[in-house]
Amino acid sequence: MCDTPPDVSVCIVSWNVAGDLRVCLESLHAQEQAPEFEIIVADNNSSDESVAMVRELFPEVTLIQNEENLGFAKATNQTLRAASGRYLLMLNPDTVLEPDSLRTLVEVADAHPEAGIVAPKLVYPDGSLQYSCRRFPTISAAVFRNTILGRIFPRARSASAYVMADWDHDAECEVDWVSGACMMIRREAYEQVGELDEDFVWGSEDVDYGVRMHRAGWTVLFAPVTKVVHVVGRSTDQAVVPTIVRAHRGMYLLYRKHFARNFLARAFVWLGVWLRAGLLIASWEMRRLLSKLLRWSRRRVGES
Repeated sequence: MCDTPPDVSVCIVSWNVAGDLRVCLESLHAQEQAPEFEIIVADNNSSDESVAMVRELFPEVTLIQNEENLGFAKATNQTLRAASGRYLLMLNPDTVLEPDSLRTLVEVADAHPEAGIVAPKLVYPDGSLQYSCRRFPTISAAVFRNTILGRIFPRARSASAYVMADWDHDAECEVDWVSGACMMIRREAYEQVGELDEDFVWGSEDVDYGVRMHRAGWTVLFAPVTKVVHVVGRSTDQAVVPTIVRAHRGMYLLYRKHFARNFLARAFVWLGVWLRAGLLIASWEMRRLLSKLLRWSRRRVGES
């Protein structure tokens, strides 16, 4: 162990994604000309081999083993409290870093002392762009983003403006907020702004943190100097309906906390958020039912 704090503390929360977590940790070990870093993993009571895998293959990792699933915000705060680095990298377990990711992110952050948060470009496994830096949400964006209305009106300006689709994501840019899938926080900013708000069990905690960072006088910097592959949804796909409910609860908490300041606005947002959640759950259940019927039909045809 070094006597001085590391440059980066990599903070990961994991739940039942042993395979992805292993690949993520391997990508960290493959960093070239890397700054000094430590890795802290909080496991949210996984039922797979995640804990055993980390202990066996990555004994240098600081492992926090929770006896229940605490959700993303609480478990992330556990890792942040245990971190000693001058930068705190929140990182999802379903990510893969390029060999230069840690080095280039630290270089950018060092060159921008005004930035409380620095984040790289995220891409899907096929290399296509993932909209990981965004403007603050609006009610109209919520109406058209990932909804039936959005499919009917795919060119709705509010939805595309929210994900900054009007910009090519190839240049450094100050933004409203960035995805918590890969978000590097300056320690001084963390100490001023504080931990993630644990009222957000899952969803919108990164938006809330962006709001708080700006209000404390820091900037949020999107820096496409490196790419990080983000698979998306490995853990949440294991519990689709609870994830939809938690995400919409987070959405409502975000609007109530920062954007809907009076009772009527909060009531309107509450109604709209839960109507949206209900429609998404109904749509998912319908697709699941149709998939079952299709499999049953194919099985019957095969038996005849």
